[in-house]
Amino acid sequence: MRIAQNSAMKATHCRHQTSWQSLKISGLLLLGWLIFSMPVSAANPSSLEPQEALVSVVVVGDIMLGGPPERMMQRGLDPFKHFSQVFKQADIRLGNLECVVSNKGEAEPDKPNVFRVHPRAIRFLSRHFDAVGLANNHSGDYGPVAFADMLKRLRQAGVGFYGGGDNLAQAHQPFIMEKKGVRIAVLGFNEFQPRSFEADHDKPGIAWSEDEQVLRDIAWARGPGRADVVIMVMHWGWEDPLANHRQRQLARLMIDAGADAVIGGHPHLVQDREVYQGKPIFYSLGNFVFEGFDNPVNNTGLVLNLSISKHGVQHWDLMQAHIDKRGVPRLRQHPP
Repeated sequence: MRIAQNSAMKATHCRHQTSWQSLKISGLLLLGWLIFSMPVSAANPSSLEPQEALVSVVVVGDIMLGGPPERMMQRGLDPFKHFSQVFKQADIRLGNLECVVSNKGEAEPDKPNVFRVHPRAIRFLSRHFDAVGLANNHSGDYGPVAFADMLKRLRQAGVGFYGGGDNLAQAHQPFIMEKKGVRIAVLGFNEFQPRSFEADHDKPGIAWSEDEQVLRDIAWARGPGRADVVIMVMHWGWEDPLANHRQRQLARLMIDAGADAVIGGHPHLVQDREVYQGKPIFYSLGNFVFEGFDNPVNNTGLVLNLSISKHGVQHWDLMQAHIDKRGVPRLRQHPP
């Protein structure tokens, strides 16, 4: 089932990387203005059939619950509380879980930043999310024992997941949920090292992004009786405000293969977006719950609300989240 590795990113992740922030500040401000001045909602020009059901799917960016958010949860406080109404109004809620939720395992010895939070975090995740993405470069920070423990705890709490599993086959299985007669599949893949976190035939872990396998997984999700709509969630890209060539090439490849929307994360800032073949691509939603950044671009994220029918994404809206010094998001009422 393994395929030759593509040109995925090989740099070591550094959560507090700031060297690029000191360069061309005026240019970044201009790019940020361009990104946030794009329309915050859009409609698919294809017409809906009469009385066709629409499913609301809310997607947020990177969720790292360590530091102040973990201390809040220890006191019974909810780091997601300012978006609780947004989540309640949605039919399906998704987010990228960029930390290990477990009290087991040992930290990866050669990794500069490792994230693990106490299992009490599951209670807050289950309150607000139907499923979380695990295909990222921190899910394996405490090894396969902690990862497997997290899977067990998510299952016990009724929280689905995608982009990870107890073995290679499970890691590539989509999360499928049916609402209002619409079956929606979500697939997740990671392109950022270390690849040692990848699942194997007899090892828990994440789904690694290799083009041929990604296309196979889309085709499987599209199979008879499975999903009407397929959403791709990617962990990819560099910490720049514009998506790179690899992101654009793969996003379009996935849509050509049958994906209805592509949503990205990892750069820790909002990247640009586009519509290709009538399908939306959001290259990075940025952070959602994440403490440790000083630059405003890292403390501004997007919350995406997709309106989906059996025929795909019919409409989408964006809300802007401002992340405070504790790493907690607040709804910005008047986005630029």
